[in-house]
Amino acid sequence: MSKPRIFLSAGETSGDLHGAALAEALRSLYPDSELLGLAGPRMAKAGVQPLVKFERLVVMGIVEVFSRLPFFLSLRRRVRRLLAESPPDLVIPIDYPGFNLWLTQEAHGRGIPILYYIAPQVWAWRPRRVHILAENADRVAVVFPQEEPYLQESGVNAVFVGHPLLDRRPTWENRREAISRVGADPERPILGLLPGSRPQEVRRLLRPFLDIARAVARRRPDVQVIVSGAPEVPRRLYSEASEFQLVEDSGSVLSVATAVLTKSGTTTVEAALRATPLVIAHRVHPLSYMIARRLVRIDHVGMVNILAGERVAPEFIQDLPVEEIASALIPLLDEASEEREAMVASLLRIRERLGDPGAPQRVARLARELLNGQT
Repeated sequence: MSKPRIFLSAGETSGDLHGAALAEALRSLYPDSELLGLAGPRMAKAGVQPLVKFERLVVMGIVEVFSRLPFFLSLRRRVRRLLAESPPDLVIPIDYPGFNLWLTQEAHGRGIPILYYIAPQVWAWRPRRVHILAENADRVAVVFPQEEPYLQESGVNAVFVGHPLLDRRPTWENRREAISRVGADPERPILGLLPGSRPQEVRRLLRPFLDIARAVARRRPDVQVIVSGAPEVPRRLYSEASEFQLVEDSGSVLSVATAVLTKSGTTTVEAALRATPLVIAHRVHPLSYMIARRLVRIDHVGMVNILAGERVAPEFIQDLPVEEIASALIPLLDEASEEREAMVASLLRIRERLGDPGAPQRVARLARELLNGQT
């Protein structure tokens, strides 16, 4: 098949990032392929034709999803019609389980091959969803090593491909060069704030993150505070951070930071890959939190802690005590502290478990196998 039609589906910033790299890998195998689906700006730049505006897809939390229910029901009808009237040769859902598990079932019911990339964390919460993958997905490409045996034991055709963030390491700036670019002082500690890539996250987390940064600055007056922006977040939402420097993306903050305060999510993995000490703080809608507490089956929220099997980085979930979190950050800003050295050593061990670069190319080869009729 020289000109396959491939439907890719990503609904959040990290999925858009990894989907773009996969789209480029697919283009290298199939230069004349037609790529379409749910795509953000990076995927669109890589040649994926978006069906809807990406910002309408980016939503976090159970309660917040319900508030967008009419949109998602309309989107389901549109995608169902597309699958029926002009079915693609392959569907590749990328993370985003709330929509993509439905897509997996819908496409499988129409006989379309499914390659699920970045599996839902069924081992962490709502484990019954594993049966959806086992019964409907032809292949599942997982990015964390512990997922492969867990899913295989449940009948999922899972394969560990390595973490796609490893492929971005060659593009990461040297720390001194990055510090120079943002105009910071290399002789003073830098605290990075990563309040999220979704507007809902920034609305909920930026203010407490700023309060924590101010508490750190009172106790450590030489600290420099840098706040991460995000492409999908309006600049006006950062107005409260005017006293601190705002940079355009989390990668720049992680390049310069001595330590970071970050929400839970992909940035915790990137911090581990960069061996940047971190404290995790997260907050969601109170009702979403109450529901999640009944569903979550693990002791840790941050992926670095899940991968380590222990509390490597401090976690503060829902309740964000300013002085306590500041106290957790203070020793991480000291290059010679025992706490910082111990955390860096743990992060380096985690990095070793995440495989080798080349995840997008491995997933593209799995796609080729399915397009050639191999299962």
